[in-house]
Amino acid sequence: MSARQNNHLDLSVLIAGCKNGNRRSQRLLYEQHYGFAMAICLRYSDDYDRAVEVVNDGFLKIFTKLDMYSPDRSFKGWIRRIMINSAIDHYRKEQKHTHLNTPEYYEAASFAPSVIQRMTYDEMIHQIQLLSPSYRAVFNMYVIDGYKHQEISELLRISIGTSKSNLSRARTQLQKALKKVYKDEFG
Repeated sequence: MSARQNNHLDLSVLIAGCKNGNRRSQRLLYEQHYGFAMAICLRYSDDYDRAVEVVNDGFLKIFTKLDMYSPDRSFKGWIRRIMINSAIDHYRKEQKHTHLNTPEYYEAASFAPSVIQRMTYDEMIHQIQLLSPSYRAVFNMYVIDGYKHQEISELLRISIGTSKSNLSRARTQLQKALKKVYKDEFG
């Protein structure tokens, strides 16, 4: 068996090993899903170090709650949900210590499709990371992860109106930032 094949053991074998506290199984499961988890957590965090913290907290939850995973469901979907919930937990903890300066509504800009097509994933993540924590959380949950405002309001413990307002303001801030970065596109 090659090293690559050995690292990609059958998921059910890895899960069984993790449930038994096998460190090798835990390491392999972590390594196989780290990139996926990090991509999710980077969107919710304002920097790489915080994203790593959220990922590690998420994997701790995964390892302690593997009995709750149902093999008839997508394991990646289950991981995704745990990582989003871990990011929300971090948001709630940080929200207590953050004073938000609520910006005024900005004039919305419309963008040529070429602007979005030219952006790299890293550039887009960077712009999302620059949003305030409350705007970033709602934007990610609604636009990228497909939550409805009702769900967002319950998870973040905010009103539906606040969820809608934060989404609108996040979009406006992103448009304004993109307008600065790609000012040549707008004359």
